Amino acid sequence: MVYKQINLTLSKNLQAAAEEYAKRFGFRNVQELATEAIREKVFFSDRGHDEELTPKEIALIEKFIDVTFKGKRQIVSEKILNKALLS
Repeated sequence: MVYKQINLTLSKNLQAAAEEYAKRFGFRNVQELATEAIREKVFFSDRGHDEELTPKEIALIEKFIDVTFKGKRQIVSEKILNKALLS
């Protein structure tokens, strides 16, 4: 695969927010976050990807994020994950 480097300019506030987001959600750096964000926009936004999720699925995803990232818990098994999500 051939790669091409680009230069991305961000405001100071956006850069700080991007760095915090990357750190919080396990990206190695802002570059990795930007790559993933562009990938999502290019490959999923035109397909209505988000609209295909039911309200129940969205709620489970949000709870999963809370449990794994905000709560700083470590999910170690499917049983623990199900208990955390369905409680």
